[in-house]
Amino acid sequence: MTFKTDLRWSDVTPKSLFLNRRQLIAGAAALAASPALAASPWSTDEEPNSLEDITTYNNYYEFGFDKGDPAANAGALKTDPWSIVIDGMVDKPGTYDLADVMSGQTIEERIYRFRCVEAWSMIVPWQGFELAGLLKKVGVQSGAKYVAFETLTRPEEMPGQQSGSFPWPYVEGLRLDEAMHPLTIMATGLYGQPIPNQNGAPIRLVVPWKYGFKSIKAIVKITLTDKQPPTTWNKLQANEYGFYANVNPGVDHPRWSQASERRIGGGLFGGRVDTLMFNGYGDHVASLYAGQDLTRDF
Repeated sequence: MTFKTDLRWSDVTPKSLFLNRRQLIAGAAALAASPALAASPWSTDEEPNSLEDITTYNNYYEFGFDKGDPAANAGALKTDPWSIVIDGMVDKPGTYDLADVMSGQTIEERIYRFRCVEAWSMIVPWQGFELAGLLKKVGVQSGAKYVAFETLTRPEEMPGQQSGSFPWPYVEGLRLDEAMHPLTIMATGLYGQPIPNQNGAPIRLVVPWKYGFKSIKAIVKITLTDKQPPTTWNKLQANEYGFYANVNPGVDHPRWSQASERRIGGGLFGGRVDTLMFNGYGDHVASLYAGQDLTRDF
């Protein structure tokens, strides 16, 4: 993969069309605490989707179950101040405000493929830092094998949480080697601006070789543990949503094929494209699963 250094994607889409003032203010503290963006060789050279695509078509059930609900309902979410509890098998457990979490981290633009388990996809220009940097800062203790994540619970600002259809809060997890991989980032920006509420403000996980539901939004807790943590979709439908959730065109969802995907932004007659193993990141991550049966560990 290559990175284009002559043009940033924030230069080609007018952000004023899609970001409201509240979202910009909410994320300002995060970017203010960040070093200047650094170009990343991990980026794809595929053309990103428009900011409109990315911010108006997404799943974020805390704000509703339709694709447009997050954009319509997330504006009231207060994201400043923000803190994250980091606990479990770490040397420096505690409650860290967002500035402390980001302190000393290198913020990069990462243009990643994004593949939803529903068989649609996008190209997204995130800004963020490697999760490994944060974990090293708090000190991972010997014996830790997994990283668990928990999202915000605030039903008065997140109307989707007012229903009993999900076991809130949303929780996710990674194996430690997955979390420490340089492709795994904590995203704080999008298109060169603070990440909008509907996309997971002020900080979310992004794991580009896995289906999108693994990339938990609005993180308020990170726990290092020696046991595989529960994850929301696995608790709801274990036969459909495994713990690993690696993009795999050879393992279908029980109710649809995963061999191809619909690229958002292609229009009604845009057609489908073949899905790539590990979402195209196999050269970097396939070795993590050497010896595993990925039809079983799905």
